[in-house]
Amino acid sequence: MAESLSAWLALREPADHAARSAPLTRTVLAQLPRDRPPRIVDLGTGTGSNVRYLARHLSGETHWLLVDRDPALLSEASRALKSLESLTVETREMNLGVLDASLFEGRDLVTASALLDLVSEKWLRALANACRAAGAAALFALTYNGQSRCDPVEPEDAVICDLLNRHQKNNDKGFGRAAGPDAAAIAERCFAGAGYEVRREPSDWVLPPEAGELQRQLVDGWAEAAREIAPEQRATIDDWLQRRHAHVVARRSHVVVCHDDLAAWMA
Repeated sequence: MAESLSAWLALREPADHAARSAPLTRTVLAQLPRDRPPRIVDLGTGTGSNVRYLARHLSGETHWLLVDRDPALLSEASRALKSLESLTVETREMNLGVLDASLFEGRDLVTASALLDLVSEKWLRALANACRAAGAAALFALTYNGQSRCDPVEPEDAVICDLLNRHQKNNDKGFGRAAGPDAAAIAERCFAGAGYEVRREPSDWVLPPEAGELQRQLVDGWAEAAREIAPEQRATIDDWLQRRHAHVVARRSHVVVCHDDLAAWMA
């Protein structure tokens, strides 16, 4: 499983980096201290994609704590980041279902990528309060917001998207029932309620025909989620998937998956 997840993270990393809001990133990083190396914690770090992206926008020495429940992914991230200068990296294997206050103590920035839509509203409130208690800024990238577009259009596209969104909201990855497509809006309310200034910007995947393998795995995942929610519609879902695959193979498929980036800093 770790190997397949690592491959998926590598496949999506170029699309992730291209989608992110550079202006929002710069805005929140400007809040970090200038008189010493900033201390940053990356939650659910995977193989370190978020660190690699942010490193391009940071100058000088930075101290990182990478947190993930998967030791193989953490090891891979640590090895890959050794080539980046000025980074001091510590890793911690941890299940983030219950937030540990020690993760946030002394941190200047709390960040994560493609995480918030997997967690619950209760978890998001706890996250905002933990960041506030530590006096840390926050940057959360690539939170799926429930919208997608495919071209060529198929009649079932909207139905599949609705089933995917229902699946997300019925999911529990150990954080409680997932906020799913509502996560960015909920996180905005939680951080604003904790006294933060909050800003959101779109960070949509725009996948051209050349991103065929990413598109194929993406629609496969959509179909799998749709079948789990609506097994009685399996035949319709499978027929839709076959047509979407045909578009990918013919290199005529364009897919947009809509995400939000969210930044929060002390008002």
